[in-house]
Amino acid sequence: MPKIKTNRSAAKRFRVTGTGKFKFEKAFGGHILTTKSRKRKRSLRKGNIIDATNVKAIRRMLPNG
Repeated sequence: MPKIKTNRSAAKRFRVTGTGKFKFEKAFGGHILTTKSRKRKRSLRKGNIIDATNVKAIRRMLPNG
C-alpha cells in the first residue's frame, strides 16, 4: 500500500491548531489597499477557523496534519 501524499497547495494554506481545527489567513489583504475600508483591512488581518462543513475535505487533503 503506497503512502498517501499531502496536497501541497493545501499544506501552504492551512495549519492545524493544537485542538485539531484548521486555521487559515484571509485573502485580498495584499494589495490595492487604498480602496478598502479600515474596517475591512482590519478584519483581513485576523486568521479564521475552517467551517465544520469543509473540515472533511481539508482533512482528506492533509492526511498527516
